Amino acid sequence: MRTIGAGAVSASLTGAAMVAESKPGPPEKILDATDTVKLKLNINGVNYAVLVEPRWTLLFVLREAIGLTGTKEGCGRGECGACTVLIDDIPRYACMTLAVEAEGRRITTIEGLMTGEELGPVQKAFLEEDAFQCGYCTPGQVMAVEGLLRKTPEPSMDEIRTGVSGNLCRCGAYHHIFRAARKAAIRKTR
Repeated sequence: MRTIGAGAVSASLTGAAMVAESKPGPPEKILDATDTVKLKLNINGVNYAVLVEPRWTLLFVLREAIGLTGTKEGCGRGECGACTVLIDDIPRYACMTLAVEAEGRRITTIEGLMTGEELGPVQKAFLEEDAFQCGYCTPGQVMAVEGLLRKTPEPSMDEIRTGVSGNLCRCGAYHHIFRAARKAAIRKTR
């Protein structure tokens, strides 16, 4: 009986403690999809303060709010890679990333690879190796290769193929893209 009594007292104290912990605090604010929030985004080393709706993608904010149109919308659902940007040096689809997720992170777009009007090493290699036809996928392809080279400076051909596997080229310029990636890797390691 003593054990049962101690257990009952313990259970009732635990229940009282649980009730005390669940006292309501200030109400949680839930934003409507059309409310705006102020974000601070670091894009290509420049800080931007923008008002965005929580549902806006990073792609939309880059193109429509900030005016950086090098990042392209292809499919709008994370299948083609045309919208690839780097977030903290990791390739990400901007169409699948909410702008609010990118706050406090370092975002690099195709424009951020240039120094003034001079192309970056990956961009130069794409130009020299004719690694594009229509060119629509090219910014995403370049960003995928740039992200790969930041992680793996001297990638094998299999690593290059894997690195750009999330980026589609409807024109089929893959052989040229792989050569451009190899050339850019050699240039960046010199």
